[in-house]
Amino acid sequence: MKVIRWTIITIAIVFMLLLGIAAPAAFIGLAVFFIGLYLNNQYRRYKINFKRSGWIMAAGFVLSIFLATADSDTTETVNEPEKDQIVTDQDEADKKAEEEKLAEEKAKEEEAKKQAEEQAQLEAKQEENQKKEAEKQKQEQDQAAVSMGLELVTVGRAVDGDTIETSDGRKVRLIGVNTPESTTRVEEYGKEASQFTGSELTGKKVWMQKDVSDTDRYGRLLRIIWLDIPSDDMDENEIREKMFNAHLVLNGYAEPSTYNPDVKYSEYFRKFGREAREDNKGLWALGDEGTTKGDLDSAAASSGTASNSASAEGSTESYQNCTELRKVYPNGVPSTHPAYDSKHDRDKDNFACER
Repeated sequence: MKVIRWTIITIAIVFMLLLGIAAPAAFIGLAVFFIGLYLNNQYRRYKINFKRSGWIMAAGFVLSIFLATADSDTTETVNEPEKDQIVTDQDEADKKAEEEKLAEEKAKEEEAKKQAEEQAQLEAKQEENQKKEAEKQKQEQDQAAVSMGLELVTVGRAVDGDTIETSDGRKVRLIGVNTPESTTRVEEYGKEASQFTGSELTGKKVWMQKDVSDTDRYGRLLRIIWLDIPSDDMDENEIREKMFNAHLVLNGYAEPSTYNPDVKYSEYFRKFGREAREDNKGLWALGDEGTTKGDLDSAAASSGTASNSASAEGSTESYQNCTELRKVYPNGVPSTHPAYDSKHDRDKDNFACER
């Protein structure tokens, strides 16, 4: 019985200790239980003191359970607002974080919008500057064109290598060059020269420049053709790059051919012609004399130049009969005229195809 008794007491003590750990108020009941246990032991040993110590022990046990329960409820009651406070704090933290995120996104959007506006303003300013620069360049070009006597035209077609027709119907003979014939008669490399001029100029806007003469005896305008406005129309590099007359000579499609008084670029053309001949370009690959008349022919060199020889240009005019000649010269031509041919002068009076 003694063992059972102490076993029950030990279990009760352990149980109350656990309750005290969970709820400290339960230790009061444990204390009461120990008082009752002490009194009970005193009574059993000495038969003295309080006889109902077992009731005290029971009361301590019950009190321990009661206090543990009450403390637990109190703790839960106390903790409940804390939990609510924690939840509230968490909600506020989440709300604040969301607001900060929205504010950050809004700031980014405003920054992106600001950058886009600045970029648009910059592009608009650049476009405006470019427009102003283009207008300024155009004004400068127009002024340069006026100062150099340049006229802007559109090329309608190429008649042959050295003659073109503008879109408004005016025929233009290129100054200072002579390409092989490819119309009324055909000379070697004439078709190539005509094709080159057609491919380079047809449909293009070009600048025409007069030297001294306005037209030739056939009513054709005598002009230099510039592909672009030169900054200096006497600069050799500009002439090489931008003047079509020079391109014909440099690429071997024409021989330099000078006629007074239009001699502004004659020295350049002769220089370019010699370069082309040394490189055997174009018509010079067919012989040192080329394939048509010009300043570099040996006959022209021996007599000075072709500039004062009317027959030099006349040699490029040939008509099969008087009917063809009269289409151009209704009253015929004298023996000094470039189109004169003795076979058309039947009465040998030094006047061909007269009526």
